[in-house]
Amino acid sequence: MIQTLKSVRHLATRAMNHRVSEFHVPVPWGEIRGRIWGPDNGRPVLCIHGWSDNSGSFNNLISLLPSDWRCLAIDLPGHGFSSHRPAGVFYGFPYYVADMRRVLEAVQWKCFSAIGHSMGGSIAAMFSALYPEMVEAIVLLDSFGLLPAHKKEINNIIRKGMDEMIEYEKKMGGRKEKIYTFEAAEERLKATNPFLSDQSAQTLLERGVKQVDGGVVFSRDIRINLTNIARMDLEQCLDLQAQIKAKLLLIQANQGLIKIFPQPEDLFEPIQKGWKDKSTIVTVEGNHHIHLNDPAVVAPIITDFLQSVTAEDAANQAAK
Repeated sequence: MIQTLKSVRHLATRAMNHRVSEFHVPVPWGEIRGRIWGPDNGRPVLCIHGWSDNSGSFNNLISLLPSDWRCLAIDLPGHGFSSHRPAGVFYGFPYYVADMRRVLEAVQWKCFSAIGHSMGGSIAAMFSALYPEMVEAIVLLDSFGLLPAHKKEINNIIRKGMDEMIEYEKKMGGRKEKIYTFEAAEERLKATNPFLSDQSAQTLLERGVKQVDGGVVFSRDIRINLTNIARMDLEQCLDLQAQIKAKLLLIQANQGLIKIFPQPEDLFEPIQKGWKDKSTIVTVEGNHHIHLNDPAVVAPIITDFLQSVTAEDAANQAAK
């Protein structure tokens, strides 16, 4: 089912009123950090941010979701307050999926829902294909879900990413982190993410910078900017897509990824058709960070969808 919403009522749901806690889970190279909202026994919802963002991406949205949900927003490795991967190690979607699995093992969630923004949606989709029994519902927030590459280009992509890593390592010894004032860091962030409001930029910088003598430095690992070498072709992506059993909601911003990161039609259309065949697709007015800039637009859509999945599951269970 596809819907286009020209305007959406603003949410009048009571805000999350439970204590927000800092989340830590040890991993072999350090720790994965984040924030967790809601009661211990609340409905488990894992929130996965996009490339170069951090868990603060969900602060405004989670405050508008039902207060009896247990929402965990993580900083992916190399982002926010989470540890960077060890020297010489690449970043890529399969490795982030393994990170999700580590987090879920730590919190002992056997079944959960996921909200993924941009790259986070791709991670959630891949996880759901690999562990379909663990995921009851997925919300893809302005995300392609799966991002195939042309088969004939994959060798070049892998080579490019490896060469970039070698060049990075050559320069790493003499590289000094640039120190900013907080105001200059905010301007830098907004220059690379022009769709962020002033408030949204400040929210991301709460975990996006760290204090040093003389100012702040960005906390993200610069290696996240290197070419992702873990790529799949269209056939592989469609096979993954077919393995997903979770209920799906795809929220597209009309000024979001489709506008700023257009994909080749021969790759985009088959993936989009796959989502249309198995999900609800809603188009809203806004840009790529609609969930952070104006969360009241998407919060009621997400709430209604996830609550309907719970109700549907309960009805199916009662009918057995």
